[in-house]
Amino acid sequence: MKIILPLAMLLAAMASCGPDQSAQQQAVPAPTLPVATINSANTVTDQEYPAALQGTVDIEIRPQVNGNLEKIFVDEGALVTKGQPLFKINEQPYREQLNNALASYHAAQASLINTQLEIDKLTPLVANKVVSDYQLKTAKASHQVAQANLEQAKAMVGSAKINLGYTLITAPVGGYIGRLPKKQGSLIAVTDAEALTKLSDVHEVYAYFSLGEADFIKFKEQYSGNTIDDKIKHLTPVSLVLADNSDYPVTGKVDMVDGQFDKNTGAITLRAKFANAKGLLRSGNTGKIRLSLPHENAIIVPQSATIEMQDKVFVFTVSKDNKVTKMPITVIGKRGTDYLINDGVKSGDQIVLSGIDKLQDGQVIQPEKAGKVAQVINKK
Repeated sequence: MKIILPLAMLLAAMASCGPDQSAQQQAVPAPTLPVATINSANTVTDQEYPAALQGTVDIEIRPQVNGNLEKIFVDEGALVTKGQPLFKINEQPYREQLNNALASYHAAQASLINTQLEIDKLTPLVANKVVSDYQLKTAKASHQVAQANLEQAKAMVGSAKINLGYTLITAPVGGYIGRLPKKQGSLIAVTDAEALTKLSDVHEVYAYFSLGEADFIKFKEQYSGNTIDDKIKHLTPVSLVLADNSDYPVTGKVDMVDGQFDKNTGAITLRAKFANAKGLLRSGNTGKIRLSLPHENAIIVPQSATIEMQDKVFVFTVSKDNKVTKMPITVIGKRGTDYLINDGVKSGDQIVLSGIDKLQDGQVIQPEKAGKVAQVINKK
């Protein structure tokens, strides 16, 4: 009896406690969470693509004749104008070639005069039948040979002048000088693997970036126009994000789409042009092109109202009886702190804006209307 009585008392105590604890659990109030109605709106999203920058003219400066590098007129990184002297190759060998060519030219002129005199002498003699016409024909043939020799000598003079002119290397365009691997006194040749320097005209720069096939199809669908050139004209200006993630202060314009896809990468190259009046950009810079894509009647959801699980994105929708449902959504773009979606929810649905990390599917909440938040979302 001593053993049975405490056991009965314990069971009675447990029975008396059970209903109270259950009542306490049922009495836990539903959490109050902010809820907003989502709507569709016309908006844009920004897509960023890696870009490589080049000057509008980006060329190598190479010698066109061999010789000793006599003078260097510029320093590395210097800004030069079109026609400004850059390098001087020793001209003496080429001046001598010109003198020899001129001497040959003068000799050819004299030879032509002699053959003409011979023709003038024989012409009346043949007319009076003093000599045979064979000698006159021979003289005329010699005259033609002399004319050809004179033309050849003239061409040699022109070639020698060209080579002499090549000894002074000038800037073909205005721009910035690159590195100078050759020093004064170096022997340079036309066949050198390394250029004398590089010259970049960067008053405007080209930013080259690539779109994958799917992105390019979307690009073509989102802009009006029958041809690619027409679509380019309707493109909004693009932004350039520099390597430090700062925005270049001047917007650019896409002005070229490559004629074919790269078979190795499956991408097509586009080109955007940016003004560079202050010379802040140089050839070889890298960055990212930010391309704005318009979206009509897009569903906008705050990123803070979503939760990611196993590579999927979810929101909690709220039914009329205040019960939440965990819904997967398909994200098609990002704009600031908002997601643009095309599947999972529709305009007019209500979603929980915050506190979703502890929510369970099917849980009942006490909605707190957040009209101001919804209004802000719609105006973005």
